[in-house]
Amino acid sequence: MQINTIVNRYILRELIPPFCMNLVFFMFVFLMRQILDITNMIVNYQVSLAVFALMIIYSMPYFLVYIIPMSVMMSVLLTFLRMSADNEITALKAGGVSLYSLMTPVMIFAIAGFLLSTFMAAYGMPWGRTAYERLSVEVVRSNFNVGLKERQFIDSFDGVMMYVNEIDMKSRQMRGVFIEDNRKRGASSTVVAPRGNLFEGEDANTFFIRLQNGVVSQVRPGGKSADAIGFDTYDIRLDMKGGAADVASRSRDEKEMRISELRQYLEDAEKQDKKYYSVLTEMHRKFSIPFACIALSILAMPLGIQTVSARKSAGLGIGLFCFLLYYLLLSGGMVLAETGRWHPVFVLWAPNVIMGALGIYLFVKAAKDSPVAMFSGIGRGLDRLRRMLSVGPEDGRSGGPSRGSGGTSAS
Repeated sequence: MQINTIVNRYILRELIPPFCMNLVFFMFVFLMRQILDITNMIVNYQVSLAVFALMIIYSMPYFLVYIIPMSVMMSVLLTFLRMSADNEITALKAGGVSLYSLMTPVMIFAIAGFLLSTFMAAYGMPWGRTAYERLSVEVVRSNFNVGLKERQFIDSFDGVMMYVNEIDMKSRQMRGVFIEDNRKRGASSTVVAPRGNLFEGEDANTFFIRLQNGVVSQVRPGGKSADAIGFDTYDIRLDMKGGAADVASRSRDEKEMRISELRQYLEDAEKQDKKYYSVLTEMHRKFSIPFACIALSILAMPLGIQTVSARKSAGLGIGLFCFLLYYLLLSGGMVLAETGRWHPVFVLWAPNVIMGALGIYLFVKAAKDSPVAMFSGIGRGLDRLRRMLSVGPEDGRSGGPSRGSGGTSAS
């Protein structure tokens, strides 16, 4: 069958509006969690609106990997629910159009979603996570004075824990300073001083604190003895955790790796440890989750056609249930794959196989106009519930006078 036909173009046009609406809705739901973290940075570090927008943009690729398959399935389901409710499917069948031919625009739409989701998983997500982390470090570094909090333990420095009782932001003076320094291997130093001043260091990630009239207590290696030394002035160098150079040079998390980097790590791995299976799981996840666009679309189309007799709400409920079942299977499979108990090829692709096989079965049933017992039962159950709700107090009130009039007539 030709791809560029009136019916196929019509279905493709009908799929786009619900896809966009679902994409915006699910994106808002998924971003709510990230917005809480970003709001915390806004309150603590007073970031600008531009930085806030950049954080949202960097967070989007990770969520889009999951949102696009959801939106593709719901758009296919809603489109065919509407067409079935408006008897457009019946009219197309009467005109000699087979349901198999209607699968063409659905597959084109699903493959487009698969390619977009794969691009986000392979390139967008690594870029977004790395850029978000670098921006977070830059925000903390450039607004560190604002981020200093009184009467709170501050762990923003490498190997140093600091507590300050009072802070004057204008003069950068501190009162009641407590510092625990664990940068020397095997030794721990504790510095207590009544006053101190904060200075910027030679680069953007370094600060100095000049303490006055305090005491340094150091525990020697082995913990068998300790020394305490008083001082008039004592300077301590503080290095910010995770500077820009550290972010670029540290070992990258598997979610920050591109496909080529994942493949290279798997080839160079000397042993199959937990890190190996995490990387292997991420490698398959970059393709198995986007492939859900195709598997769930095959399932959504017959759900939209078959559940017309069970009302539109039932179709949406069944569709959401199938979608929830898919992600439950996927989440369980990821846990089993990362621990090495099951191979990722099996557990990460099994949800797609299950949903795709169920969709093919329902689609064949729909093409043969053979109703599925489950949908028929749902339809009968909803009709029975509707009749029960319609029989209410009005019927009881109408029955009372009827019996009363009957008694009067008998007398």
